[in-house]
Amino acid sequence: MLALLGFLTIGLFLFLIMTKRVSVVVALVLVPIIFAVIGGFAPEMGKMMLEGVQKVAPTGIMVGFAVLYFGLMIDTGLFDPLITRMIRLVKGDPLKVAVGTAVITMIVALDGDGASTFMITISALLPLYLKLGMSRLVLSGIVCLGAGVMNIAPWGGPTARAMTVLHADSTQLFNPVIPAMIAGIIWVLVAAYLLGKQERKRLGILALHDEAVDVQLGSETGKRPQLFWFNLILTIVLIVSLVMGVLPLPILFMLAFAIALLVNYPKPDDQLERLTSHAGNVVLVTTMIFAAGIFTGILTGTKMIEAMATALVSIIPDALSAYLPLLVAITSMPLSLVFTPDAYYFGVLPILSETAANFGIDPLMIGRAAILGQMTTGFPLSPLTASTFILVGMAGVSLGEHQRFIFKWAFGTTIVMTIVAVLTGAITL
Repeated sequence: MLALLGFLTIGLFLFLIMTKRVSVVVALVLVPIIFAVIGGFAPEMGKMMLEGVQKVAPTGIMVGFAVLYFGLMIDTGLFDPLITRMIRLVKGDPLKVAVGTAVITMIVALDGDGASTFMITISALLPLYLKLGMSRLVLSGIVCLGAGVMNIAPWGGPTARAMTVLHADSTQLFNPVIPAMIAGIIWVLVAAYLLGKQERKRLGILALHDEAVDVQLGSETGKRPQLFWFNLILTIVLIVSLVMGVLPLPILFMLAFAIALLVNYPKPDDQLERLTSHAGNVVLVTTMIFAAGIFTGILTGTKMIEAMATALVSIIPDALSAYLPLLVAITSMPLSLVFTPDAYYFGVLPILSETAANFGIDPLMIGRAAILGQMTTGFPLSPLTASTFILVGMAGVSLGEHQRFIFKWAFGTTIVMTIVAVLTGAITL
């Protein structure tokens, strides 16, 4: 019964947002409540929802101030030199912009944090896409692909969780998957090339003259504080501090934003104007994050997630046992839409690995198969991860549109990596 309620909750939620019947916030809050009431959990729901919201509160705070910080950096013109150089380099060619987006994303994603990757890349690249008239979905999609494949790194959340559950180190779990990851990186570049080629066909190559670029980027110069080097150094210090974990992420963004706002806009009226100008983006993203806390809080508190995990394992016939690693790899990316990383790696993976051991299969192969898609290539599409809402919120696209546009490409990344993993023996049949 619990498993059925869980699958119905997930299924109805995905249906509603992908068909645009209701907003994401409404679906995140009301759908799990409906099925929790049906399951008889009404008396305990309040506590479940509060615990879920409390767990995502630090993320909500971090995202709110991160949006404010990077919005402020755009206001001050910090990214104008980078955009200017990129425009001149690509010479108005959408294909080059798309491939460049993939490269930049994968470099930035080396820190293993999806949230900061999205905030940095979208903030830097969105003005360029708007200037060229390129689709925001292409931007969010390519960033999604680049960040997804790089999330397989050992310091990323999914692989770290898998190593913890399987009591393995990176040489055992991750190293055999390196060839597959390289193939995934190549696939992302190919996908970016193809998406860019479509945009080039649609838009053509825009003829941009250096003078026009300078005028376009400098049109607001008189309104901007001339503190480029201060803002650049502050941003570098912030990013290094994020990677090193000097302070909790929400605190770092709060401090950085307060310092940047005070130095760049010392007058209180100007500070209020900047806050007001970005209030819409902050509300849009943070409300979805807190709503997601209710969603995951109910699914976890009612134990629907555990029941779904048990049900999935129970339907595997003995005849297919030898193909269990392959099945895990193929289903890993789509299951990112159903399970949170904690739910999958701490709830589903132990059951799958134990089942594999009973069939005489090395449990490490199950772990390697899982990281080929579950909350790696799949996390930037999942409504269960807060960073997804940062991506779509900052890019200005809806979650449903983003999922429909890039799902096949992200799933393709997993398929390519799975084929290479089989060929190299990282997983066997």
